[in-house]
Amino acid sequence: MVRTLQFAALFCVYAAGMACTADQTKPTSSATAVAANVKSVAVLIETTMGNMKVELYPDKAPKTVESFLVYVNEGFYTDTIFHRVIPGFMIQGGNLTANMQEKPTRPPIPLESRNGLKNVRGAVAMARTSDPNSGTSQFFINIKDNPELDYPKPDGHGYAVFGKVIEGMGVADKIVAAPTTTRSGYRDVPIDPIVITRVTLATLAK
Repeated sequence: MVRTLQFAALFCVYAAGMACTADQTKPTSSATAVAANVKSVAVLIETTMGNMKVELYPDKAPKTVESFLVYVNEGFYTDTIFHRVIPGFMIQGGNLTANMQEKPTRPPIPLESRNGLKNVRGAVAMARTSDPNSGTSQFFINIKDNPELDYPKPDGHGYAVFGKVIEGMGVADKIVAAPTTTRSGYRDVPIDPIVITRVTLATLAK
């Protein structure tokens, strides 16, 4: 079942209400080690419109980064799409496939929005529903500064930033400019699917 939240008649996020098996609750050792032992790590998001390098901040959002890296390690994001793009706001993806099918996710994680990181242009944050602790695999990239998403706005909880695009923000600008339609009950869906071909660990420049 898809749960839908709309706030300010604009920021709708969707999450799958699917049950997960017990073994899915355990993070992989590699993701845990990365999240626990470094202050920052990078991933490369490869898409059909170009690539974006994202620096993650496990020191600021440890549970969020650890969960994200588990999905990365599993190859979960391969063949998912950016299913919601809104000019002057953000692009969202990380769960739906090109035929608008949801992939089953791990259990949701606690919200880490009080970490001091802001929803500025290029910031990567965890998507969620009206339940503050409902984030799973979906994330969004802020196209502009969106202070209305910072804790405690807009609902007393805020949206947890856990990374930032450090290379390829022009790709995000191209994605958000894509023509959109309504498909399978979802608004703001690019007419031509913008596919995440894979997400992998990347190096940070010294």
